[in-house]
Amino acid sequence: MKSKIVVIGGGAAGMMAAISAARNGANVTLLEPNHRLGMKLNITGKGRCNVTNNATQEELLNHMAKNGRFLYSAFSRFDGKDCMSFFEELKVPLKTERGNRVFPVSDRSFDVSNALEWEMERLKVRVMHTRATALEVEEEYITSVATTGETLYCDAAIIATGGLSYPTTGSTGDGYELAKSVGHTVTDLAGSLVPLLSPDSCCKDMQGLALRNISMAVVDEKGKKAFQDFGELLFTHFGVTGPLVLSASAHMHDFSKNYRLVLDLKPALSEEKLEARLLRDMKERANQNVKGLVGGLVPSSMVMVIIRRCNISQYTKVHSITKEQRQKLISVLKGFEIAITGARPVKEAVVTTGGVSIREVNPNTMESKLVKGLYFAGEVLDVDAYTGGFNLQIAWATGKAAGEAAAQIGEE
Repeated sequence: MKSKIVVIGGGAAGMMAAISAARNGANVTLLEPNHRLGMKLNITGKGRCNVTNNATQEELLNHMAKNGRFLYSAFSRFDGKDCMSFFEELKVPLKTERGNRVFPVSDRSFDVSNALEWEMERLKVRVMHTRATALEVEEEYITSVATTGETLYCDAAIIATGGLSYPTTGSTGDGYELAKSVGHTVTDLAGSLVPLLSPDSCCKDMQGLALRNISMAVVDEKGKKAFQDFGELLFTHFGVTGPLVLSASAHMHDFSKNYRLVLDLKPALSEEKLEARLLRDMKERANQNVKGLVGGLVPSSMVMVIIRRCNISQYTKVHSITKEQRQKLISVLKGFEIAITGARPVKEAVVTTGGVSIREVNPNTMESKLVKGLYFAGEVLDVDAYTGGFNLQIAWATGKAAGEAAAQIGEE
């Protein structure tokens, strides 16, 4: 007799769980209150969908920001290369870009979500656009899922409702409440891969300015480096954002440490080479104001910020710049600091850090250790990763593990 499975959530993890369960012979119903499936999936990668990372199991684990060991089993059975094969079998041609990031050749996220929907339709997965309101448990076994319209009796249920980030896509925290209602612990929730707040007026002065190909380090009050990488940063009225900042935020777990960002605006030049360039420029611009000199080194909206940090009058002639002022200019260009006081709200984060405690979930099957027949997949779990397709890979791998295991439960 076919197992009856209810999947709660129609995002990446939920659709993968539904497909995996149906492929293993289960009768699957998927619940999604939104008018269409995969709404968050469709906006990932700026609408291109960074499907996964073309990585081995070991490389995937190295890019987990939290609780990576929990995912060892799931990744050993479904890593980045397995994920690529899965989507190419669904007729979604893929390409690998910088950092082994994987995208559809079409650069259209809808091709990914459509392929998942078509596969569910082929497998006769029933989709109901309704919200799960309660889980019914008898003698530690899941028996049914109540919805806004009816009660669905089942052998197993999979919670794949996402986190709290991007609530307009349906990630409103429902899964956490359902988990807590049957005794599960939900760890503290916060945003990860999120823009950062700064009290420094320079951010507002330079809002809209994007710096590309810079090096950025995150340093705490004790001088300990928490993160360093190359990439792009964008100044805003509240602080900073951009790919580099989002990646850094995943490493910033305690803002009482008084983090600061240290930007190297000229990473291709050593201090010696930068000084040599400065001396050449100073010779060519000897009779200009310092504003002209600095304007040859940084974008126009950054010129006055740099000059102020060097404590030089903008009307100072280049030929009168002292050695100390020149050294100060070099140090600012190679170590431009921005104080950080916190992060933007979780609803603006790419992913949620925190979630259903992994101590209460079987890492091999994603089944609850408290309720037989209850499974979890994706962002609702207390696991998250850095940027580059790794968070979607968590969704695919845990969804597959949960779906396959749930399909077997009615046959036991």
